[in-house]
Amino acid sequence: MFSVIFPGQGSQVVGMGKEFFQRHKIVKKLFKEADEILEFSLSKLILDGPKDKLDLTINTQPAIFLVSYCIFNVVKEDYNIDLKEAKYFAGHSLGEYSALSCAGYLSFSETIRILRIRGDAMQNSVPKGEGGMLAVLGLKINDMEEILKDNQNNFNAQVANDNSDGQIVLSGRTKDLQVLSEFLKNKKIKNIKLPVSAPFHCNLMSKATEIMRNELQKTNFNQSKNILISNVTADEISNTNDLKYLLINQIEKKVRWRESVLNIIKKGVDQFIEIGPGKVLSGLIKRINKDVKISSINNQSDIESLKT
Repeated sequence: MFSVIFPGQGSQVVGMGKEFFQRHKIVKKLFKEADEILEFSLSKLILDGPKDKLDLTINTQPAIFLVSYCIFNVVKEDYNIDLKEAKYFAGHSLGEYSALSCAGYLSFSETIRILRIRGDAMQNSVPKGEGGMLAVLGLKINDMEEILKDNQNNFNAQVANDNSDGQIVLSGRTKDLQVLSEFLKNKKIKNIKLPVSAPFHCNLMSKATEIMRNELQKTNFNQSKNILISNVTADEISNTNDLKYLLINQIEKKVRWRESVLNIIKKGVDQFIEIGPGKVLSGLIKRINKDVKISSINNQSDIESLKT
């Protein structure tokens, strides 16, 4: 059994999806449709840059979804491989929207429109420069949470992503993260400031939560036989009402990626297929479990490998 997974923010590069765009009519059609929905040329930004504009959260989120959705459809339409036969669909943060759209819960047009709103809301929830994210390497989640609890009078930060054993991402105000970083360095714990302009998946995103609550409450989700795994619970989502609630909560809650992967494997999955730019999730899964098979679909040759 296999699971299909979709990457989140940070996987974007200028030119992603260009090979598919040049060779497949369905990709040209979807890029054109995205431009019309958003009323600006997202396709040109993806294919030609500039990078600094692509890296703006308001653009990054719909861009990564668009490329992921295109690759998913190329695999089905032009190679006759039905990825909807996957036991589970899952995605990392914004990748969860790619998963729910490809799984049939939300139309392409609605998803790309909502992600533009989500990206803008998350980008502007905290004034630029006041918040950020810090990757901590070499610690397990329990050890990290204990450090945060024991030192809450010295710095305030939250776990944003529990990615794998040995890779945890924290969010908080810039001044708190600076103190935390020095504390970890003194303990010989490696940490890296991430090149993002906002502290995602923490309570500083409360303004974004309200915007997304209003948006998602009026969104109509479709029923689907495909099963999603939630970032918030690391488990199956049973109905569309739960889906709305969990997507709203996802803005401030940590992404429980490590637990999600472990639960998917526990339920019998032995293969993961990553759809979208980059191979970030494939790398994380290798750290979580070395025995499962992992495929990343980034170009034509990747699809040929998948066929065999």
